[in-house]
Amino acid sequence: MLLPKEFVSYLCRQVATRIGSNYLEVIDPGAVSELMETIFLDELAVEDKLNEEVRNLLEEYSVYMANNSISYSEMFRRIKNQLIQQRKIVRASGRETGDGMKLSRDKITEISHKLVAGLRRSRNCRLKKNPNDVRLELVRLITDILQVEEKADRQAREKIRSHKREIIEGTDEWKLLLERYYSEALKSHGIDLGRS
Repeated sequence: MLLPKEFVSYLCRQVATRIGSNYLEVIDPGAVSELMETIFLDELAVEDKLNEEVRNLLEEYSVYMANNSISYSEMFRRIKNQLIQQRKIVRASGRETGDGMKLSRDKITEISHKLVAGLRRSRNCRLKKNPNDVRLELVRLITDILQVEEKADRQAREKIRSHKREIIEGTDEWKLLLERYYSEALKSHGIDLGRS
């Protein structure tokens, strides 16, 4: 998943807390946060499921690709792009669309529409402003929190690159260091994912 589940939980709790009573009357903050988290995770899982589907397709054509000297990564990219266009899926990764953040602005916008629809149906809150005003406030809050997450991720990656010996990205050692440094960087920005 593009964002760790623990971070998504934190983000949703923060948004539910910060939304402000002039936008949303929250009756049960825990339930509202949970609703937001479910919508968020479901949206992030769409691309994960697509990636898995493409991997399964490529397994079936591994012999063909080897015989015709077609690289796995190139074929993966082509098939994924084709399926994204056919199914009209909004890319989650901002880096793949030239966006600076991990999560694309288009995906944040799509999630905000689904969050407002979910909040409108919920009995645990009540919108106090026009749904689009609430949606725009959600986009602002999510973007602010994601910018802090992006800084922490960048700091963690820079710290790994600063090691005297090269640590290859994707290795178990790299993943462990990234997780540790990412957690430390988030804490330096006041975000502790270990706390509920």
